[in-house]
Amino acid sequence: MIVRTLTLVAALTAGAATSQFPEFSQQYAQRLGGAVDALAEVVADFDASAQAEGLTRTQALEELGGTPFRDRHRADTARTLARYEKLRADLAALDSAGPFMRAYHASRMTDRDVARAAWAAFQPAVPLTFAGGIFAAAGFVVMLLLIGVLRLLLPSRRRGMG
Repeated sequence: MIVRTLTLVAALTAGAATSQFPEFSQQYAQRLGGAVDALAEVVADFDASAQAEGLTRTQALEELGGTPFRDRHRADTARTLARYEKLRADLAALDSAGPFMRAYHASRMTDRDVARAAWAAFQPAVPLTFAGGIFAAAGFVVMLLLIGVLRLLLPSRRRGMG
């Protein structure tokens, strides 16, 4: 009886947790858009400065070297440019996706700064949407299956318990 109760509690908890994915992923996509917009300004300024000097982006990055400070600035700028390109690609994949496709593209939701900002603004709520219900049901079923597999794999002291 205790095992069944704990199994039900774990499955309900998993269902409640996974039901939050659609709203969190929407918050993440919105924050991602803001990050891309902010970085786009930095990249545009850098590219405009490079173009004014007749340089490509790569050539302009190379021009930033020569002293320890300039080498560090070049590395920082290269990292910013690379982050912009990655986040822009992530946003393109997530922007028009609904909650199920955002789950499919969850590997695109890995930027720590964006995730922290989304989590800080996120407020869990009872999902009253079709997608929230599906995610809740999926989490519930997956947890039940996981516990079932664990119970099969782990030795039991007494048969018939549960």
